[in-house]
Amino acid sequence: MASESAQWRALRVDVAEPAATDIMRFVLRDPQGAVLPAFEAGAHLRVRTPGGFERKYSLANAPADRQSYEIAVLREGDGRGGSADLVDHLRCGDLLDVSEPRNDFSLAKSAAGYLFIAGGIGITPILSMIRHLASEGEARFKLVYLTRSVAQTAFARVLSEPALAARVTVHHDGGDPDEAFDLWPLLERPGGRHLYCCGPAGLMNAVRDMTGHWPASSVHFEAFADATASRTTDEAFFVQLARSGARLEVPPGVSILEAMRAAGHDCPSSCESGSCGTCRTELLDGEVDHRDFVLAGEERTTHIMICVSRAATGSDLVIDR
Repeated sequence: MASESAQWRALRVDVAEPAATDIMRFVLRDPQGAVLPAFEAGAHLRVRTPGGFERKYSLANAPADRQSYEIAVLREGDGRGGSADLVDHLRCGDLLDVSEPRNDFSLAKSAAGYLFIAGGIGITPILSMIRHLASEGEARFKLVYLTRSVAQTAFARVLSEPALAARVTVHHDGGDPDEAFDLWPLLERPGGRHLYCCGPAGLMNAVRDMTGHWPASSVHFEAFADATASRTTDEAFFVQLARSGARLEVPPGVSILEAMRAAGHDCPSSCESGSCGTCRTELLDGEVDHRDFVLAGEERTTHIMICVSRAATGSDLVIDR
C-alpha cells in the first residue's frame, strides 16, 4: 500500500503490555504532554515501526481522550514483518513515529441503533466506537465479539466493565465451526440500525452474505491485511484503461491500483483494503475475482474495487479509467 500523505510526529510509548495471546497493547503520548490531534471513533494511525515498516493500526480509545492514542497489535508470524517488529522490539519509553489520525470507518452520527460484530483483533476500532457511544449516553448498541478462546480475547477486562458489559456478548468457538455463533437472528431484520463489522475475511464474507437485504449505506466493514492478501494461485493479467487506451500488466502481489500508479495513472483511493468504496470503478469487460466488502448483487457485474480485486483466472479486464 502506498504511504498516506501525512505529518509524522514522535510519540512516547507509555504502556506496552499484553492484551491477549500474541496481542500487545500500546498507549502513546506526546513526550511533552501536549494534547494530541483529535480523531473520531473508527480512525486509524499509520506508524513507522523500529525496523522501518509502515503499518496501519486502528485507535481503540474513546475520541474524548486527547492525551493518548491506544492501539493493539496482533503479532503475525507469517505476516510481512511489521507486527512482529512492533511486538518484539517496542518498549516503554521508546519513541514511535505516527501519522495524524485518519478515518475510513466512520461511525454514523445518528441511527435507530448500532450492531457491532468483531472477530479477533478486529475489536480495536469497534472498541473505540462503543466507548464513544457509552460516554455519550447512547444505549442502543450491541457488540458480538467472536474469538477462539478466553486467552485470545483482547480487552476482556474493559468489555466486562459495567458501562459496556450489558451490551456485549463474547463468544469462544475453540476454532470449531460447529461451535460458531449464529449471527442470523441478529441480522434477519435491519430495523434502521447501522452495522459495523471488523475481523478475519471469513467472518466479514459471512456477514456480507447475510446482509444483502440491508440498505447498503447502513453496512460498514473494516478490512485488515488477511482479508486482502495476495494468494499463491494469483496469476498475472492485463487491464486496459478505456479512456487512455493504456494496457497494463498486473503481476501477482500487485493490485490494479498499484499497477496504474506505477505507470503514472492517478486514481482516488483511501483505505486500499476493499472496504471504503473510494476506488470503485466501472467494469467494461472481463470477469472479476471480487475481494472487496463493498459491492453486492448486480454491482459485481458492472463495477470493480481496483485496490484489491483481480481478474478471474484466464480473463483480462477493461475498466473506465
